[in-house]
Amino acid sequence: MKDGSAFLNDNAQRIIDGMIGDAERLRIAVSRGPLGECLIDAGAKAAGGVEAGLRMAEAAMGGLGSISVCMDRASQKWPLTIEVRSSQPVLACLGSQYAGWNLSSQGYFAMGSGPARALARVEPLFEALSYRDTASSAVLILETAEPPPQAIVEKVGKVTGLPTEKLTFLYAPTQSLAGSVQIVARALEVALHKSNDLKFPLDNIVDGIGTAPIPAPHPDFLTAMGRTNDAIIYGGSVQLFVKGSSKDARELAERLPSRASRDHGHPFAEIFKRFNGDFYAIDPLLFSPAEVIVTAIETGDTFRTGERDLQMLERSLG
Repeated sequence: MKDGSAFLNDNAQRIIDGMIGDAERLRIAVSRGPLGECLIDAGAKAAGGVEAGLRMAEAAMGGLGSISVCMDRASQKWPLTIEVRSSQPVLACLGSQYAGWNLSSQGYFAMGSGPARALARVEPLFEALSYRDTASSAVLILETAEPPPQAIVEKVGKVTGLPTEKLTFLYAPTQSLAGSVQIVARALEVALHKSNDLKFPLDNIVDGIGTAPIPAPHPDFLTAMGRTNDAIIYGGSVQLFVKGSSKDARELAERLPSRASRDHGHPFAEIFKRFNGDFYAIDPLLFSPAEVIVTAIETGDTFRTGERDLQMLERSLG
């Protein structure tokens, strides 16, 4: 990983500049907030769409991911599929894309993802990452229908050490098409996050690719959230290329799929209701792809575990 370089945020800023130039085509709305911050609505009041969601996901990964849409005929009812690849998966997914920055103020709540996190470094996760960003601008992605209030903008500026006019907040709610796309584009990220929870050495993960179906958006937040989670939990497929022994690769493959969780086997919305809306009461091992392939590049061995549950996808995705 690069240390002390303007890497992730500079990459993301180039993506943001491209989005601003293509705003009409992407059906997004660009404005300036009261503190000079750049606000990009990709799916709240703006229409947005699949392409806007793809650009959001690319910005969230700090420009270190290649993201595309393809048609997977194995899933006849939900063939439209996100494919995300990265040759720097740890930095792209955990150093940038993971929605780990809790931002709340006076009734406003959003989880922040994107490369601004690498400037702030306020999350315990960064203790495992040596990367430090020294960019002159920062990008933050928010899964919300409302732009951040001034208190949040000021907080982000203070923690990142940047003037507020150098901050960009790119946002879309889960219920929108762009929001659904950028969330499902985290299929690889959830595998990286769970690998870290399983204490697999992050430096040994050298490449990765993930896919998951794009669910239909839904105006109800709980239903929309359930669909985006189920798309990965029951329809996600990930391949990781790792260094180390075949034994370690096999153990990772066996423990990584979502079926290893005690809460597996029910639509996410039902699980969420069962725990009375307490997200953190849900078994964290559930948040991973359905199917996992781990290749040990130093031995040539590949291990496959788990499988996609197409019946559950139909039950959840509509």
